[in-house]
Amino acid sequence: MPGLFIDVTVDSEVASDPAIAKKLEEVCPVSIFAAGDAGVSIVQENLDECVLCDLCLEVAPGKVHINKLYE
Repeated sequence: MPGLFIDVTVDSEVASDPAIAKKLEEVCPVSIFAAGDAGVSIVQENLDECVLCDLCLEVAPGKVHINKLYE
């Protein structure tokens, strides 16, 4: 379920990569990503804390998608 203002998705081939999951978790200043043995998961309750810094987009260009749910 997306946040009220932001939704973040990660392509499946990246989401299941533990190394990229760890990097995503490390770079996100508001803890939207949680790394695990199976890859990355999205911490739903932190989605609206996104500051649109684009650090996750630098880790996985074209594989992480930040969707603004507002105009």
